[in-house]
Amino acid sequence: MASAGGADRSPPPRPLVFAFYLTGHGFGHATRAIEVVRHLVAAGHEVHVATAVPEFVFTAEVRSPRLRIRRVLLDCGAVQADALTVDPLATLEKYREAAVVPRESILRAESEWLSSIKADLVVSDVVPVVCRVAADMGVRSVCIGNFSWDFIYAEYIMEAGYHHRSTVWQISEDYAHCDILLRLPGYGPMPAFRNVIDVPLIVRGLRKSRSEVRKELGLEENAKVLVFNFGGQPAGWKLKQEWLPDGWICLVCGASDSQDVPPNFIKLAKDAYTPDVIAASDCMLGKIGYGAASEVLAYKLPLVFVRRDYFNEEPFLRNLLEHYQNSIEMIRSDFLAGHWKPYLLRALTLRPCYNGPTNGGEVVAQILEDIAIGKECIPDKFSGARRLQDAIVSGYQLQRAPGRDVRIPDWYSLSETETGAASTSKIVAIKETAALCFEDFEILHGDLQGLTDTMDFLKSLSELNRNNLESSEKQYQERTAASVLFDWEKEIYIARAPGRLDVMGGIADYSGSLVLQMPLREACHVAVQRNHPSKQKLWKHTQARQLENAGLAPVIQIVSFGSELSNRAPTFDMRLSDFMDGEKPIPYEKAREFFCQNPSQKWAAYVAGTILVLMTELGVQFTDSMSILVSSAVPEGKGVSSSASVEVATMSAIAAAYGLNIIPRDLALLCQKVENHVVGAPCGVMDQMASACGEANKLLAMVCQPAEVKELVSIPTHMRFWGLDSGIRHSVGGGDYGSVRVGTYMGRKMIKCAASDLVSESLTSEAPVESDCHKENGMDLLKSEAAMEYLCNLPPHRYEAAYAKDIPEVISGDAFLEKYGDHNDTVTVIDPKRSYSVKAPTRHPIYENFRVETFKTLLAAGSTDEQLSALGELMYQCHNSYSACGLGSDGTDRLVNLVQEMQHRTTSEGGSRPSLFGAKITGGGSGGTVCVIGKNCARSSEEIVEIQKRYKAATGYLPILFNGSSPGAAKFGYLKIRRRHS
Repeated sequence: MASAGGADRSPPPRPLVFAFYLTGHGFGHATRAIEVVRHLVAAGHEVHVATAVPEFVFTAEVRSPRLRIRRVLLDCGAVQADALTVDPLATLEKYREAAVVPRESILRAESEWLSSIKADLVVSDVVPVVCRVAADMGVRSVCIGNFSWDFIYAEYIMEAGYHHRSTVWQISEDYAHCDILLRLPGYGPMPAFRNVIDVPLIVRGLRKSRSEVRKELGLEENAKVLVFNFGGQPAGWKLKQEWLPDGWICLVCGASDSQDVPPNFIKLAKDAYTPDVIAASDCMLGKIGYGAASEVLAYKLPLVFVRRDYFNEEPFLRNLLEHYQNSIEMIRSDFLAGHWKPYLLRALTLRPCYNGPTNGGEVVAQILEDIAIGKECIPDKFSGARRLQDAIVSGYQLQRAPGRDVRIPDWYSLSETETGAASTSKIVAIKETAALCFEDFEILHGDLQGLTDTMDFLKSLSELNRNNLESSEKQYQERTAASVLFDWEKEIYIARAPGRLDVMGGIADYSGSLVLQMPLREACHVAVQRNHPSKQKLWKHTQARQLENAGLAPVIQIVSFGSELSNRAPTFDMRLSDFMDGEKPIPYEKAREFFCQNPSQKWAAYVAGTILVLMTELGVQFTDSMSILVSSAVPEGKGVSSSASVEVATMSAIAAAYGLNIIPRDLALLCQKVENHVVGAPCGVMDQMASACGEANKLLAMVCQPAEVKELVSIPTHMRFWGLDSGIRHSVGGGDYGSVRVGTYMGRKMIKCAASDLVSESLTSEAPVESDCHKENGMDLLKSEAAMEYLCNLPPHRYEAAYAKDIPEVISGDAFLEKYGDHNDTVTVIDPKRSYSVKAPTRHPIYENFRVETFKTLLAAGSTDEQLSALGELMYQCHNSYSACGLGSDGTDRLVNLVQEMQHRTTSEGGSRPSLFGAKITGGGSGGTVCVIGKNCARSSEEIVEIQKRYKAATGYLPILFNGSSPGAAKFGYLKIRRRHS
């Protein structure tokens, strides 16, 4: 930056009056404001600070009659439920109450106040409305910051509703009235500001030496010291001694008077001066905000951070920290569970290297003085290009799918001005090319969409390309096979499909129920390449087989990563001709027998079976050889659709490689045929539909008749769903699931026959049947029930009134076959020698459909504890109904009971409200995963961790936690990659 005064700067002719407006969000804004105010007051000027921040925060630092504090709330920042959880809807509503509804009175009141103090300059960090007030009065205004609220709130609109759009537009318009933005390092896009001057970090200076601080706290000079600092948000963390490495001491900032801490933790005084504590420590554990980022950079302290949701400032500050080797991320679940040690020890290996200026307070104060006396400061001469860059980045971020990580483009990264070392922004040339590069590959089609697991998959391909192999024997086998699987000079097609968490609906899918499914963060990636048989790379044993058959027949070669986790072979290969019987594809039954020949390779049915289904159902003719690599992070046997994710990802990748245009719904139905007919598992279609059609942070609402997507229901921001694995293996191919399905179809057949008998009786009698149970519904209703295809179309009241009393609890297979002939299910077979439960399996889908419809309606209700309690009660009812069908298990029952205990324990503890509200077994039952509903807050996450620990203490098994969501296969699309030539 520069000003007209240059080096021969003269003092202003009189003391100046500054009106300094400060947002009420966070102490980082206050601490940097104090530094600026301190320099202005020291120069003899009068500063009026208008803020909602407590007065002592300023007066403890600056004691002068020239500093005056006025308590006023003109914006609300971001409303936080706790240190890590922002509530987007509550934020927008509170801002509306604070700044939108009373806007006219604010404009009048602030004009009067500025006139009364005779302000020479309005300074804002970063309150929007005062820029408009100043412009209306003809007073110049300056904003200071590294972000603006229009960019932060715009993400909240995507989550909380577009009816708040006018609020963000108004904020941007207010900022546009500002004369100059003094932009701090770690900045995000702020296109509303016309003129920008980049300034150095504003950092508070030290008062005491490292030795003095340690001596006062009774710490040894060589002791390892951690600062625990999550800002001004009281969180009531339950800290434990074993969370720290041996010999470490943790200094806790902001602890309440009532909070107890272990002996290796020390509560700091409320007025402890944080910069001194930071400089006297070895690393810090906290969140990323400007205050923490600037001080750890200045004092070269490694920061172990835990991410916050819904705060777009964080990625840009994180980019700054990582550039200077200053930070590592701790996963939130590890933070809450106390798995701190690996992160803390890793932090000590960092070498922070920021050596830029930290005198931003002094620099900003001088610029403010120059602007106030009318000197013309020279902003960045490339402001037009900068605003365009900001607008591009801002627009890109706001079009991303909710829940996807913010990705900062390479060209919008640290420039020389980030450290204040230069006066102008560096112009970055952006190559006009359609192909993005990643590691060793060009991405010719598609978008990584900020998905870190997709980036990891591409990195694993890069390692294969370089023959960088692991040493583990089984991993060595699969990676060696994979390294020669592809021709790296040709295109490879990649698809991604997530697992799913069954929130409601479950086994009622094959009875036509409405279901609600959430795509998980965990997903399967499949890479496919097609080659002419003469150019296909073949494994040695495959080459031998080709020679034996005297020809170049097309072959399929498959590698599945992760074979070391289960007892299966890592590779599979076959000739495409094995799928042919003359000119036609082989029957599904024959394919099922083919894959069952070798139990260690039965898994290949999920992958290669997609090829047979495409041949059979769509008439696709495959004449090329095919190489397929499968890498799934969806754990098997947990009831979260590991098989569906493999099928959907495989078929999506093959469709992309062969140019097949299959709509997502049809692709899911085709994948269901793979599972039903090639694998032989009698599942419904909801798993494949969720994996194919789902979207991040939304519930796929689908009526399974056979697969009609009703809508994608946004998960309200105040609630959250988790999955907890019981450790008991689940399989839809298991006997319990199949027998319950048989019983359900038996019940349907009995109801249809009973309705048909009533129709016949009515037609043969002299008068229509007028029994109480159906006299108001008449003949048409009975006829529809006699022809009923889906059991869920029968309402509960009709079932209870007309049919329930005649459905037996149990019936033997031979008795049913003798009376009814068949149950009319194409994917299960009745065993005459066994007995089947009928009443409970028949009742379940009828009532479950009603529960799911009620659940979906309640999701749109107000965000209250009563709403969450009602949703939780529906989940408990569903769980009990599963148990009545015989699909419960000790493990899933134990997890549900733990959730109930946590809920009722919380309710009885001094009137505190519960954070967890319900749970249920998922999917096919008989083990697998439990779905839990609770508030979206840190406390509920802590309780989930406690449940994990209590379950492990009782069973010896620590449940896998499924936490998060990601896009389905259709939303992801596909990537087409090719090795990049340097």
